Amino acid sequence: MIIKLLVEGGAMKPGPTLSQKLGPAGINMNQVLQKINEATKDFAGLKVPVELDIDTSTKTFEVKVFSPPVSELIKRELKIDKGSGLQKKQYVANASIEQIISVAKTKQSNMLCKDLKSAVKTVAGTCVSLGVLIENKRAVEVEREIEEGKYDKEIKAESTKTPEDKKKKLDTYFAELKTQQDKAMKQEQAAKEAAAAAAQAAAPTATATTAAPATAGAKTPAAAPAAKAPAKTDAKKK
Repeated sequence: MIIKLLVEGGAMKPGPTLSQKLGPAGINMNQVLQKINEATKDFAGLKVPVELDIDTSTKTFEVKVFSPPVSELIKRELKIDKGSGLQKKQYVANASIEQIISVAKTKQSNMLCKDLKSAVKTVAGTCVSLGVLIENKRAVEVEREIEEGKYDKEIKAESTKTPEDKKKKLDTYFAELKTQQDKAMKQEQAAKEAAAAAAQAAAPTATATTAAPATAGAKTPAAAPAAKAPAKTDAKKK
């Protein structure tokens, strides 16, 4: 029996989903939690794929831990909680190529990549969806530069440590960019609010044309009596 889970490294807690999956197997939940947390403790703060291989006849199980998704490794490397929901308008970090290589090396054994260069390009591709810059550039541009060989020297050397002076320059650039982003977002929000207020002010006031209610105590005019038909006369000759 195989059970696949995505857990928080070293901090999995009991829940109804796990209970429902383990119930039919007759496995003690506390034992499972203890072993999973022990096996994933090195991935604290990350979402980690875990597979439980359960032998229902002996009530024993084995925990298999897989490498976290690339997106989780990038977030840990860059110390960010989440990616951007507005990738084309708002960026959440500025990575060095060395940091991208570091993530690629960590994940490479679980990736369908022929070499480290392909793995680095794949990691850069994930940065696109997260809203992460690389070397002060959009990640999609760096993907192309990786393909063209611009970073072959760093990749062949498997450089994973960013020089301190370079890191300061990347941080300074991103701090300035973030200030511009925040200002632009505030201006955009203010423009939306102003447009909404203008539209509301310009909207015509709805006027209902209804009959005036009758005044209390007023009598309703009686309907005019129907006209009487003229009386027939029977003229007699005298």
